[in-house]
Amino acid sequence: MLAERLPGLLPDLADNEAMEVTAIHSLCALPTAAVQLLRRPPFENPHHSATAAAIIGGGSGLPRPGAASRAHRGVLFLDEAPEYERRVLDALRQPLESGELVIHRSAGTAAYPARFQLVLAANPCPCGKASGKGLDCTCTPMMRRRYLARMSGPLLDRVDIQLQVERVSLADFGRTGAEEDTPAIAVRVRGARERQLLRLRPLGLETNSQVPGRVLRGALRLSSPTTRILDHSLERGVLTARGYDRVLRLAWTLADLAGRDYPDHDDIGQALGLRQAASAAA
Repeated sequence: MLAERLPGLLPDLADNEAMEVTAIHSLCALPTAAVQLLRRPPFENPHHSATAAAIIGGGSGLPRPGAASRAHRGVLFLDEAPEYERRVLDALRQPLESGELVIHRSAGTAAYPARFQLVLAANPCPCGKASGKGLDCTCTPMMRRRYLARMSGPLLDRVDIQLQVERVSLADFGRTGAEEDTPAIAVRVRGARERQLLRLRPLGLETNSQVPGRVLRGALRLSSPTTRILDHSLERGVLTARGYDRVLRLAWTLADLAGRDYPDHDDIGQALGLRQAASAAA
């Protein structure tokens, strides 16, 4: 449910973005192929039995775009992520870094844009009952480790927010009126996007996710006291260099959502906590 709501938080596609997305979908020869510009961010939710060609792209002749490219400028949701073949999941590592998929086949080579937001969902164990105290779980520790190990470390290192969602209680069903609706949150997201564009346009960038490490440690470098907790995590080996940059990008986004010009120490701590929440809960 949360993953399906995510596209509703994103602003409409700009003209150049809409042309990219529409062109990709027109190549797929689907019944839903666009006859006019697609203005809303796409949402792709392939089944866990999907092959590498279905996710990455392929087919006879010149390779066609897969679900990852069809999710360009939108959301790619992989439910029951550990049930996917590991090589399918690991194939997503390249586009998560470069925003592009290059497919080599005997008939030729095709390059498709694939800059998407990846959402992975997984049960805490094969039986799905290990959340909370896990008293009803029938899985052995080895079964749990093997199950979650299907998502490789390098893939998870590219996932900025990792959360464990607790089981819904009876009290949760009784609460009404306390939650924000999608349009209200979308207004905040739109404002954060505008702040990012204003800051990054002189650098030829649009969103925080596109900011390379050299800029994060150069033109957008934060003071040492602000990044102290992050520096300490890198020195201890808790974070990789890639993870360090990703925490900084997330901290900038948190500051943009709060309407601040720069991330502060709390933004860095929250971004680091969001990245490590699932492993800490495990």
